[in-house]
Amino acid sequence: MTGKQRGRKRNQELCIGLVRLHVLHHAAEEPIFGLGIMQELGRHGYRLGPGTIYPLLHGMERRGWLRSAKRLVNSHSRTVYTATAAGRRALTQARRQVSELFEEMCRQPPVRRR
Repeated sequence: MTGKQRGRKRNQELCIGLVRLHVLHHAAEEPIFGLGIMQELGRHGYRLGPGTIYPLLHGMERRGWLRSAKRLVNSHSRTVYTATAAGRRALTQARRQVSELFEEMCRQPPVRRR
């Protein structure tokens, strides 16, 4: 693993909570599916593979934030996820908290490197 790859992995670990919020945001708007959400996150610079996104979706479903259903798409079964009422409430609360943290972070002077 190169230094650049290690740095990207550390940043991904730091931002995984934001990824969950992004997933929940889209699932509250419309049904989502694994590959589609991987592509959406990719547009924002996240490189998540199936080994990361599917356990994340399953964990969010276990927590009660998402509900899955099977849909037939082009004669193939696809699992789609939608936000539950509990997921929507969690998203509303998280938006407030993220907004507050973001505003505080923007007010702070940048961290000095030694």
